[in-house]
Amino acid sequence: MPLLFDIKRYALNDGPGIRITVFFKGCPLSCIWCHNPEGIAPHPQKLYTAKRCIGCRSCIDACPAYALTVATAGIVTNPMLCTVCGQCVEACPTKAMEISGRKYKAEKIMKEIEKEIPFMDQSGGGVTFCGGEPLMQPTALADLLVRCGRLDLHRTVDTSLYASPATLSTIIPETDLFLVDLKLIDSAKHRYYCGAPNEGILANIRTVSEARKPFTIRIPLIEGINADDENLQASARFLAELPTRPHSLQFLPYHDLGHSKHAKLGTLYNPDRHPMSVPSSDHLAHARSIFALYGIEASVG
Repeated sequence: MPLLFDIKRYALNDGPGIRITVFFKGCPLSCIWCHNPEGIAPHPQKLYTAKRCIGCRSCIDACPAYALTVATAGIVTNPMLCTVCGQCVEACPTKAMEISGRKYKAEKIMKEIEKEIPFMDQSGGGVTFCGGEPLMQPTALADLLVRCGRLDLHRTVDTSLYASPATLSTIIPETDLFLVDLKLIDSAKHRYYCGAPNEGILANIRTVSEARKPFTIRIPLIEGINADDENLQASARFLAELPTRPHSLQFLPYHDLGHSKHAKLGTLYNPDRHPMSVPSSDHLAHARSIFALYGIEASVG
């Protein structure tokens, strides 16, 4: 059964039309700017929102492992004792405690998808499988793609394409559109900022291009990380030399929404304090002009 951490209805930015987006939990990358850090670990995790907590101690009383204590910052969980059983979540009256990650039967997911078909039909939308990294659960992903195909639903896979060629080969035939994050061209920098090299990612982008599958490239543009001319020119050159070019290219300006989610997880956002900032409108225009030199029109998402 696939492990998911969210199902989002009425999604407008995950492909064409109105969509339902299914978020797979688990990602082989660990990008320091990740805005969904709760999707990285391939197992259920507990989240705690301190501002929702009213200090009623219901969670402490409910915990069978005695893993919770009270501190000045609120409720503290001992990770060595917590079994993520969820009893504290059930006891919390304000939903200050949450569990990120739950296994779903494919039939249950499909029922949720089928509820949205009227909106998909009217808008030219469909289903997007996102993460985390959906290719980390290839068997479950392929099964859901096939099921959606039988219903003639448009199927998008939002992915880093960090996966084996064999995994990708099973997904390509059942996918109508790939949304691919291209973070950095230089493999050493990609390893440094994202936790893994990118030779396989670039090879897989070429494979999708050779298969003539529609794909959109999305570049999370971050001043201090990948907004320099060297990376932009190398990225544009790589894409321009593909057998078929991207269906579209979008710059996604940096934001720090992951900061609050790390706080809920009890982890640190950008612990090494790398300088990261939002690119200015002038810099975005400059980035677009670089891609235009290679015949690639870029938009800002």
